[in-house]
Amino acid sequence: MNYKLVLSFIICHFLFCSSALGQGSAADEERQKGKNHNLEVAKSLEILNTLYSQLDLFYVDSLNPGQTMKAAIDGMLRSLDPYTEYYPEEDTKKLEMMLTGKYAGIGALVKHHLKKGRVVIDEPYEGMPAAEAGLRKGDVILNIDDSLMTDKTVNHVSSHLRGDPGTTFVLRVNRPSTGKDMKFKITRRNIKFSDIPYYGLRPDSIGYISLTQFTENCSHEVRRAFIELKKQGAKGLVFDLRGNGGGSELEAVNIVNIWVPQGQAVVENRGKVLQANRTYKTRLEPVDTVMPIVVLVNGETASASEITSGALQDMDRAIVMGTRTYGKGLVQVPLELPYHANVKITTSKYYIPSGRCIQAINYNRKEGAGYTERIPDSLTHVFHTRNGREVRDGGGIKPDVEVKNDTMPNIVYYLTTSGLDSTEVMFDYVVDYLDRHPQIAPPAEFHLTEQDWQEFRQRVVDSGFHYDDISRKQFDELVKSAKFEGFYDDARDAFDALQAKLQHKVDVELDRHREIIQQTLELDIITAVYYQRGAIEAGLNYDKQFLEAVRLLNNLDEYHQLLQPKE
Repeated sequence: MNYKLVLSFIICHFLFCSSALGQGSAADEERQKGKNHNLEVAKSLEILNTLYSQLDLFYVDSLNPGQTMKAAIDGMLRSLDPYTEYYPEEDTKKLEMMLTGKYAGIGALVKHHLKKGRVVIDEPYEGMPAAEAGLRKGDVILNIDDSLMTDKTVNHVSSHLRGDPGTTFVLRVNRPSTGKDMKFKITRRNIKFSDIPYYGLRPDSIGYISLTQFTENCSHEVRRAFIELKKQGAKGLVFDLRGNGGGSELEAVNIVNIWVPQGQAVVENRGKVLQANRTYKTRLEPVDTVMPIVVLVNGETASASEITSGALQDMDRAIVMGTRTYGKGLVQVPLELPYHANVKITTSKYYIPSGRCIQAINYNRKEGAGYTERIPDSLTHVFHTRNGREVRDGGGIKPDVEVKNDTMPNIVYYLTTSGLDSTEVMFDYVVDYLDRHPQIAPPAEFHLTEQDWQEFRQRVVDSGFHYDDISRKQFDELVKSAKFEGFYDDARDAFDALQAKLQHKVDVELDRHREIIQQTLELDIITAVYYQRGAIEAGLNYDKQFLEAVRLLNNLDEYHQLLQPKE
């Protein structure tokens, strides 16, 4: 294969399409004043081609054409924005999974167990081959067919668990509860994560739908769930887009269409070339245009999620609640390249019904590759919703009602985050608990007993668990600075007294943060038995933002007042 020709072809294809399609646009005409753009492109390609030829001929070591080409392409794309990405043939499945939410494998999350030094099953997904075969949380992966996995990384094991749909392999694991090795014959199949891990009718006839991604046909699932909730008697809806990083723009439009009449403009794309410009309107009859809705968002709500929440806000069709969203504001289109490669290119910005673009970061190429600039609130502009409420562009979607979640204590972060607690005390406690309690109460009713809590608390203390506290780090830096500047000896007593006060007492911290630690522990146990749907259902009982949304939906005068302009 002539890799130099391929590289030239790929870059030429990318640049020529951009140039040719852009003829006649105002942006191109301005850029081409004073120089011949096509000539500059041709010169650059010739220089690049010649440079690679000289490197291939004279460089002291042999070049890997594929790696060298990818490095060159990645370097070019880094000068643009983080969403414009190149996918060589071997990574096309990664792009496909991103677009569709599908991959072929067994449907289980694996992790590296620090104490055992092995890769273990962390979470089998509901209805997937791993769960159907009987794999459990904590099972230690030993072999995949004849390949030994005990000394392999998580990525290596995960890649070998995946494969072509329909292929069968034998997985050998060790089950901690029995100490016995077990074999499972598993057939890989196409795995698609559920777009809606949980929906249901909550007390006070408030419906709840959690949407985690915008993959193809997710709007049909949302429509079906909403219709079912209406049949059950829902009088209000909490639509949860927290942590939803987006996906298909068309699916966002179709979801808005569930609650908005036909023929309404939801989002407009504006790009450099005419082909990138498009207005998406609702096409179907809505299901319900009057039911009060609260959309929950946070800093990880992005892209299609922001189109959905922003459009419903601009149309005064819902109250947006939570914290400010990510602020992506850019649209990508996947394009095919020669030799089965692909590129995902940012082709336009999107504008929601009020006319605003909520992009938070300006990727200014004039300042050099990699330069980013967050747009300050002082430079944003005022737009108006259908009812005349003020909203602003830039910086994501600002919620109508800001509700911040409680921050996670440091001890909880270290107990629950994979790779931070070398004792794995919480993970192992959950595995042991599940062995002793194969059946537990339904998600909304399950709680640990006082005896359970005391047992867990003692295991943490006895395990030698410790965590890296921020105040101690800062204290150590202060000591270094004091010694360097010559103050330490005179203030030694004060430093010693402060150091004594900064010593962690794990048992005291466990008692101080018992409520959130116990909630986290219960959710881990519920997830292992009832999967993600159970964890979400149980978590709503003490979800601060959700509870505030329910309170608002039960106070319709306040709800409707929020949809009116401030006097």
